[in-house]
Parts: sequence; C-alpha cells; structure tokens
Amino acid sequence: MKMAIAVLLCFLLVSCIQSEAPNSEADIETCIVPGDILLSDPQISNDRIVLRITPAADPRELTKLAVGFTLTPGATIDPPSGTARDFTKPQTYKVTSEDRKWEKTYTVSCMIENMLTAYDFEHYRTIQKVDTKGNKNDAYHEFYEITESGEVQNIWNSGNPGFAIIAGTKGPAEYPTGVSEEGLLGTCAKLVTCDTGFLGTMFKSPLAAGNLFIGKFETNVTNTLKSTHFGERFDHIPVAVRGYYKYKSGEVFKQYNKETNKSTIIKDKADELDIYGIMYETDAEVKYLDGTHNFEHPNTVSIARIAADDKKQTDEWTYFYIPFELLPGKEINPEKLEAGKYNVSIVFSSSIEGAFFSGSVGSTLYIDEVELVYE
Repeated sequence: MKMAIAVLLCFLLVSCIQSEAPNSEADIETCIVPGDILLSDPQISNDRIVLRITPAADPRELTKLAVGFTLTPGATIDPPSGTARDFTKPQTYKVTSEDRKWEKTYTVSCMIENMLTAYDFEHYRTIQKVDTKGNKNDAYHEFYEITESGEVQNIWNSGNPGFAIIAGTKGPAEYPTGVSEEGLLGTCAKLVTCDTGFLGTMFKSPLAAGNLFIGKFETNVTNTLKSTHFGERFDHIPVAVRGYYKYKSGEVFKQYNKETNKSTIIKDKADELDIYGIMYETDAEVKYLDGTHNFEHPNTVSIARIAADDKKQTDEWTYFYIPFELLPGKEINPEKLEAGKYNVSIVFSSSIEGAFFSGSVGSTLYIDEVELVYE
C-alpha cells in the first residue's frame, strides 16, 4: 500500500512540474536593425516586414545588413537572427514554431525611395494559407507598387488577413478585397462587402467590408478596429486624392448592434462607398492611427473625404477629385515635415459603416488609376 502511495505521489509531482505544451505560434514580434539607418520603426504585418531606410544611408550598408528578430516563445528562424544578408533585394526568413508543427515565411524588404503617389493596381501577389494538414492553398490577393528603379513598395494592405481567420478554404475571388480584370486600364482593385458567417458572428464581426488602405494590418481579435494601422511617412504637403471608381450597393442594409450582437434590416437605406485621405502627426506616443480614429484623433492635421453628393451608384468609371482640408487650428510645420513627423494614408471601403460591421452584403467598389497629389 505504501509503495502504491509513493508511486502516486511521484506521478503527481512530475505532473505538476512538467513543462507546458510546446508553443504552436511562429511569428516575428520585433525587428532590430543595427546603426541609424531607419526613418521609422519597422512595419511588421502578416508575413512581411518593411524597413524604411533614410536616403542618407550608405547603400553599401544594405549589402551586409545584420537584421535581428525576436520571435514568439520557443520559435526558431532560418537564417538565424543577426545573419548579415544583402538587403538591396528582398530577403525571406522561415520561422518554425516551438512544437515544430507550423512554419511561416516572412519577406523582409527595404524601402529606400520616397513613397510612390500614383497607383494603377497592376501589381499583386497571391497569399497562401496553410491548413491543419500542412497543405498550402491560395487565399487572397495583396497589392504592391514598383518604382522605376525596380524597388518593391509594400504600402497597401486590407482586412483580408483578418477575414482569413474565418474564411476556411475560400479562394481569392471570395475575399472582400481582390483584383478585377475590368479596370479602367488593365487590372483594378475590387472591394466587396461580405458576410462572415457563423464564425464572424461569434467574433462580433458579422460583416466584412472590402477595404484597401496605405498602412499595415495586424490582427487584433479582441478589437478588430485596432487591426488597421493607417499611414506611411510622407514628406510633402498633400493637396488631393484623385482617381476613378465604379460602385453598386448590395440589396439589403443591415445595422449591427454590438451590445446584442445582432443585425437589423433597415428598409429603404442604401449602402455607401467611402474614399478618404488623412494626414496626421506622429510622436512618441502616436506611431499610427487605427480604425478607432473616426476623424477625431487630436493628431489629425488634414483630411480629404469624398462628399455625399459625389458618391454615385454607377456602372461607368467615374472620376473623383477630393481636396485635402486643414482642420481648424491645425497647420503643417515645415521642420516637422522635413524630419518625417507626418504620416499619410488613403482609404477605400465598399461600405462606409463597414468598420462598425454595418452595410449591405454584395456592395461592390472598383478603384483604379489613383493619385495622391502633393505640393
């Protein structure tokens, strides 16, 4: 009897002190760049990291740049953190989870030239998902820009990475933000408001508006509005956003109530598109604006937003020109502008209330040949 009790006590002791199950996450959490060559903090998104490099940096430094990373607990990275590599071209890293069951590939690129200001949406890549069996499937599209020198600028993002959580095996044509061959010239961006189904309702996100914005997306399941990080450093004074659109609203408008987690049909209400540009000042506390800004954040300096009278439901490509207007009491400080203290973003949405999960499933916005006009 005493022997049985002793064995039981040993088992319980081992059970208490045994380590937790290995971590299944395979993410890069922070990025460390040696020296003083960055204009702003590294932009880390779903599977990409953008390093904004100061023009004063010696190009030779990029040929042997030893970038370091911190990872989710227990994860490993290949090549190892701190390995000197040639960052005059994008470099890839493979992160493996502690339990060795999951892998994630990150592309790290340097952005040396100023942000492009003309966008034709001709360049896009297909992002893949890995299912529970390790199979890779095409999931959604992601836009990027290419400068005349061939530099890739990953300045565009969307809510697609968030939608991917509940999308199952859906392909690119079934995601809110994608590519259409029916552009004004070549391809264009196609934004569609989608139903998120049972899982979306469970996460209190019953609807996903098609959206596209300059900035990055970092999934926040507890507050989806904070997933969108708007803005990219901009060293000029923005004058206007112009381009072309087509738009048709869905048939049934649903108003979402977060408290009850239910949507109510609003008869005779048509969905609306939204197009806007925003410029804001960054500081030690504010590195970016997220989806909670609601045009009321104190760091906001200037806004360009399409007027209600200029929104049309049309099958024809329609030109828009939206001027930036300084907010009352605000100004753009030339010294801060030169020091890179301002960010700018352009935002498109197929449902104006999509950030609050209200709108019409099927609302569709096409966008093409956009330009950020500046002084």
